[in-house]
Amino acid sequence: MVLSAWPRATSFEDRTIVFLEPGSHAAKRQSTPALALLTIGVVFGDIGTSPIYAFKACFGPDIGIPLTPRAVYGALSLVIWALTLTVSVKYIAFIMRADNNGAGGILALLALIRDGRTRDNMPRTIAILVSLGLFGAALLYGDGMITPAISVLSAVEGLGVATPHFTPYAVPISVLILLLLFDVQKYGTHRVGRVFGPIMVVWFLAIGALGVTQIARAPMILAAISPTYAVRFFIDHGLHGAVILGAVVLAVTGAEALYADMGYFGRRPIRLAWFALVFPTLLLNYAGQGALLLRDPGALDNPFYHLAPSVLVIPLVILATAATIIASQALISGAFALTNQAVQLGFSPRMEIRHTAPESEQIYVPSVNTILTLGCVVLVLAFRTSTALGAAYGIAVTGTMGITTILFVQIARTQWKWSPAAAYGLGALFSVVDLSFLGANLLKVRYGGWVPIAIGVVLWTLMTTWAWGRACITTLRRKAAVPLDDFFARLDREHVPRVPGTAIYLTSHSDGVPRVLLRELDVMHVLHSQVVLLSVDNEERPRVPDAERVTVTRCPHDFYRVTARYGFLQQPDIASAIAECRPDGIALSGQGIVYFLNGERLLLARERNPLKRWRKQLFAVLVRNARPASAFFGLPSNQVVELGQEVTI
Repeated sequence: MVLSAWPRATSFEDRTIVFLEPGSHAAKRQSTPALALLTIGVVFGDIGTSPIYAFKACFGPDIGIPLTPRAVYGALSLVIWALTLTVSVKYIAFIMRADNNGAGGILALLALIRDGRTRDNMPRTIAILVSLGLFGAALLYGDGMITPAISVLSAVEGLGVATPHFTPYAVPISVLILLLLFDVQKYGTHRVGRVFGPIMVVWFLAIGALGVTQIARAPMILAAISPTYAVRFFIDHGLHGAVILGAVVLAVTGAEALYADMGYFGRRPIRLAWFALVFPTLLLNYAGQGALLLRDPGALDNPFYHLAPSVLVIPLVILATAATIIASQALISGAFALTNQAVQLGFSPRMEIRHTAPESEQIYVPSVNTILTLGCVVLVLAFRTSTALGAAYGIAVTGTMGITTILFVQIARTQWKWSPAAAYGLGALFSVVDLSFLGANLLKVRYGGWVPIAIGVVLWTLMTTWAWGRACITTLRRKAAVPLDDFFARLDREHVPRVPGTAIYLTSHSDGVPRVLLRELDVMHVLHSQVVLLSVDNEERPRVPDAERVTVTRCPHDFYRVTARYGFLQQPDIASAIAECRPDGIALSGQGIVYFLNGERLLLARERNPLKRWRKQLFAVLVRNARPASAFFGLPSNQVVELGQEVTI
């Protein structure tokens, strides 16, 4: 199904950063090495903790590949080349070249493809691509729910390597850690955020060193660098061998974060961190696990923790738990940011959004936090092991990766003017890898892979329904809108009395008189001495500079048209926008300000089509549960007046 209506802005980013405000002067002052250190703590947490469970999953019971030396070489070769082709080549070398004023992520691509077009002049092909990109964003919620569960559970399972007595307690300990992790979200993590980078540096150095110790005992494992071993693996196992790709993809599940976080750190720091530390240590650790399995097939129960001497297992478990918590924190913050941006751009009902630090864009969304908490705990209790949970992991990421490739090809052809051979040739290469991973993961559907698909479908339905419903209401408003000049002519004719004070009318469009103003005039027959028509415009760029934030137009009869512009990475601030109007002649007197909002009552017209009827009913439910605009914008409750009207769709 393709969206039949769209809000003005169609892109929003799916990640947020704990440390630096995007585009801030603090970020610009940071050197490339300093920013690279921050990326290690934020960008690479997910992919950096994959060695705990990824290589073990290649020989899990659901894969059915016997553990033989040839299979070990083949699996390791597949992991090495998955990291190389997917991360180093696809994302680092090519995908990161596509940015929206410096911002990255699948929705930055979506905004570039839309290129400012509205629903009326948007070709059907572009509408399909936009809808597809939105589904890719919805899939990221599934990733954000599964990653904390599998990461924490796999780390705690290391206790069973130290002593079997801990094995029965892996699940309850994991649940406890997750509950504590989500409980502290309301306090924010800005105080501990600075230590994330150093901890993850220690983590990468540790896993690299553990890999080296095992490689030294079986250096022949380095031959797996040759892709011939990957080819031989498929020759040996035929079509059944393709199933292993569903486990291999676990090694690259954090690749999308590289692109999504580009707007916060830039290309150079991410590339520096990847090639200087993350990529080499990951290769060393995976090779070390392969070397260990060549010597000791019995270590398959948990090859990552068997890399360490017995006396170091407990410290490694502690370090791994810290690393997985950091990785989980980045994805949780990303889910909050995704929700915040969806709300601002018309893809989600208004929700309670709290800022956890006065001078930071770090936010906390209570409703999303509750959903993620319940989801993660249920996943841990239902699957009970990281191996079983791995069956549900991967579909969301591979689906998003495939959609990213499709959008990238469109950008290369239409905006970069690449030749068809270059654009489609490179897209075909990436698609072979993406579709191979996606096809292998689709085999997991009955084992739990349906979970991220269901999450994505539900959220995509909610977002598109909300966008469609709001667009319908906006269309009705514009049809009923009275041009401002006609309204001023009415004031000239009727000589409407004016009362002291300033009335601020929040309106969703800037080309007519708000209905709430007409309603007030019809009921009260008076107007305030000063009237401000305020509209909030969410633009298709990540940030709007302060100098371009507010535009004030003075109109007759002491009317002012004020437009406050925000990017899709910014939070609208009505109080600050109004304060910026003082130099333009708008007299503000605190308690003398009254905010007028339109309180709409939604009525549903009769609909014979059951699909349309169901969609209208769903939209009505979302409207009833949306947070009031007065609370969302932080308006003082004793200065807000809502005038109700019925709207029929």
